[in-house]
Amino acid sequence: MSKKANKDAMDVDDNTNKSKDSKSTKDSKEKKTETPAPPKPFSASDIQDEINEITKAVNTQNTLPISRVLRKFFTAERRKINRSILTTVVQNNFPTNSELRGQILAAISQLPESQSSLPQRITSILAAGSKFLFGDESESASQDKMQTDEAPAATTPAADSTSSSSSSAPAPAPAPVTPPAEILPEVQLYLGLITLVALIDATVPSTEFATLLVSTLNNFTRRTLNPLTAKLYFYYSRSYEVVGRLAEIRSTLLSAQRTASLTHDEETHITVLNLLLRNYLHYNLYDQADKLQAKTTLKEDSISSNQLARFRYYQGRIKGIQLDYSGAYACLQEALTKSPQGLARGFRTTVTKFACIVQLLIGEIPERSIFRMRGAKQQLTPYLGISQAVRNGDLTQFLAVVKEFEQVFRKDKTYILIQRLRHNVIKTGLRKINISYSKISLSDVCEKLRLDGGEVDAEFIVAKAIRDGVIEATVDHEHRWMRSKENVDVYVTGEPLDNFTERVRYCLKMHNEAVKAMRYNPETTVKKKNDEDDEEREERKKQEQEIADKLSEVDEDDEI
Repeated sequence: MSKKANKDAMDVDDNTNKSKDSKSTKDSKEKKTETPAPPKPFSASDIQDEINEITKAVNTQNTLPISRVLRKFFTAERRKINRSILTTVVQNNFPTNSELRGQILAAISQLPESQSSLPQRITSILAAGSKFLFGDESESASQDKMQTDEAPAATTPAADSTSSSSSSAPAPAPAPVTPPAEILPEVQLYLGLITLVALIDATVPSTEFATLLVSTLNNFTRRTLNPLTAKLYFYYSRSYEVVGRLAEIRSTLLSAQRTASLTHDEETHITVLNLLLRNYLHYNLYDQADKLQAKTTLKEDSISSNQLARFRYYQGRIKGIQLDYSGAYACLQEALTKSPQGLARGFRTTVTKFACIVQLLIGEIPERSIFRMRGAKQQLTPYLGISQAVRNGDLTQFLAVVKEFEQVFRKDKTYILIQRLRHNVIKTGLRKINISYSKISLSDVCEKLRLDGGEVDAEFIVAKAIRDGVIEATVDHEHRWMRSKENVDVYVTGEPLDNFTERVRYCLKMHNEAVKAMRYNPETTVKKKNDEDDEEREERKKQEQEIADKLSEVDEDDEI
């Protein structure tokens, strides 16, 4: 009887578990079929919330919230700004008697009346992506919402029985916001900055408006303006660069760099310094750029890694032109290390181009994986051809690649460095000949290297390569041949030790930089003894004395 009862109970449990499993699978299927809700549309209230954050930061004299607001705008909200939103925000926050208000509204009126200040092609792509993610339901839901907003709200049964004319009446408009009597300088420049960014994105000439914002900025000396100052000078330079008038703002940038250095505004200092270096290199003024960066001292612990990466990139370009290839390669590698991984694809591609050429000038061959960078494979194709020509030591192939992509190299400003690679191609070819032949005539050397000067040029080139230590050989001037010496085992020399030392030094440098960049929670740090209260100090001394007494008793027991 008990066995039968147990069997019935087991059957009931199995049926219960099966029903639970079927219910859970049904719930999981329903969850999978649910479509995600469309994102909240961007409006003027979002910018108003950021203005409130800036106001709180100014009242507490804290610049971190302002930096957070700027980061949020440039990462998530920049593409959503349009003409109507900017107009509403400026009218709600600027006093009616403000002169800057009219100037900002005049600049906003130059924006196109499209959905976004970005080109229409990008807007259509974003709209197609939203439709792909949320389907047609988001569009229909927005239309339903529009229809609902146009219809009046039904509050009582009597309202349902009203005439059709009253049901079609529009909803009451929101009450207008009264402009404030005064506005903070931080809010003024923030609204001016986002307007300037919208103008640049819409390819509208904005040099006059940018100059107006910089002149307004110079009227204030407030520590809370430091985050806005760096961004404002960056887009001030960008507005002039777009129209090809960078030389006109050089004196203004020099004055800003001097002011930032005196006021210890490190972020503005490194930003303006990079803008000056970019300005000089744009006009090939390498001597002035070298003097500027040589006389500048930076506090790497207090500046952003992105600006430091740009500074190392400009340093690498300057040192490469000045024949300091080892220093240039180290700076370019550091720029790649400090740049955002997976982002800033254009910057990383540009740095990789210079790094490849400088590495070839050193005498090394770049790895093949460098030219397979995601999203930059086509842009790095000319540099792959240069690397293959140098690796093969084929002067004809090298000249053909240079001739084919000459305009690309001139546009990338690497043509001067690539012209210097001709000697490296010849050295590589000589090194291969030295390994392959124990004795070879100079005419054959000239033919294999495809030199245009004949045996005389081949003789001088071989002699110079021997003197520089590129090859181990001797030249017989009477019989006109080159005799190679026996190859020396590289592990007998000090070259492996030098390479290993260089790698260890690089790893130690990376470790030290990582330790410096670590941030510790102040709550978990140990409190200093000088900060202790009298009671805490007495308690600590009492505990130490008790521990010392216990240790002395243990020592006495051991002696016994």
